[in-house]
Amino acid sequence: MGVQLNVAVISVVLFLFTSIAKAQSGVLDVVAKFGAKADEKTDLSQPLLDAWKEACASITPTKILIPKGTYLLSKANLDGPCKAHIELQVQGTVKAPADPSAFKEPNWVVFNHIDGFTMSGGGVFDGQGPAAWGKNTCSKDKFCAALPINLRFNFVKNALIQDITTKDSKQFHVNVLGCENLTFQRFTVSAPGDSVNTDGIHIGRSTGVSILNSNIKTGDDCVSLGDGSKNVTVQGVTCGPGHGISVGSLGKWKDEEPVSGIFVRDCTITGTTNGVRIKTWPASTPGSASDMHFEGVTMTNVANPILIDQEYCPWNQCNLKLPSRVKLSNISFKNIRGTSSSQQAVKIVCSSALPCDGVELADIDLTYKGPEGPATSQCLHVTPKLSGKQNPSACSSPVTPTSTAA
Repeated sequence: MGVQLNVAVISVVLFLFTSIAKAQSGVLDVVAKFGAKADEKTDLSQPLLDAWKEACASITPTKILIPKGTYLLSKANLDGPCKAHIELQVQGTVKAPADPSAFKEPNWVVFNHIDGFTMSGGGVFDGQGPAAWGKNTCSKDKFCAALPINLRFNFVKNALIQDITTKDSKQFHVNVLGCENLTFQRFTVSAPGDSVNTDGIHIGRSTGVSILNSNIKTGDDCVSLGDGSKNVTVQGVTCGPGHGISVGSLGKWKDEEPVSGIFVRDCTITGTTNGVRIKTWPASTPGSASDMHFEGVTMTNVANPILIDQEYCPWNQCNLKLPSRVKLSNISFKNIRGTSSSQQAVKIVCSSALPCDGVELADIDLTYKGPEGPATSQCLHVTPKLSGKQNPSACSSPVTPTSTAA
């Protein structure tokens, strides 16, 4: 029922955006009307802001056009509420300042409090991250300074982001906070596998977010779902390199909101350090995550293809002696197939204080070819429901210590 409802909502949203596009009354060209220059020297910030203010005040749907070419953009805060739907058509490449010291806050392009928005056009947001990745100290300092995120969507409703690329962000590529009915379609994230803390799309405290038919290559989680993520669909996504598709990490902060209604299906994950995983901190604050379903995922040379880790402790910045207090329930892994780059193909380590409930493994076929022997399946504080093929044999191996990698 939940899957059918998600599909229906996505279909209605896409239909509405098509209808709005046909009704648009004007095009605001940042070059022709507002004096922007595609010379990689002149700041696009003021022309873009002027165009946004005019579009936001319009009572009819309006398109803002960034034509083909390469532009320098110092920063942009594009604020609502606006009086009608806005489409931002990005045809060119927009570059951030390469020097991270140019940013006083961890923001580059921010969309705030907008209801009714489309961004399209085939353009690129280039965060010019390589100069910043070496300055990321999060592996040593849990209070590390935040670097700028390429695209932030804060409290945005009824929006479609399609045919857009975010490249080489200094930190996360996309951060979604407090949003409703936001769809990413044919969206591309591009960064090398060794780029630090460059999550593709991070979602928190949002409802009805969909990531469809998208390609994510990065140095951290392709998709990460933080607290308060509800009714999220990840479908047709190609992930890798990166750290896989993750729920969490959860339980690190006080007053985290529940996670529920997560559907990951028909995705392809290649060459990542994890496949599909759920991660919570030990010694955590109380919380819950439920109704999470992973189905039809193909793994190619993926380490830890199926992972629930309630002892998540990157860089040993935690107390493993105390159990996680995040309750996990109603979780399914179905039709997960392919090859593992680690002998550990299935690992479900739940909390000793709050064992997992309602975990299902169905039609699992993961192979490993290495000197240690065949793939293994490990379970702790959980008794999963089993059906269909189980390769490796479910819960047949002793649990090994959890890795401290991110």
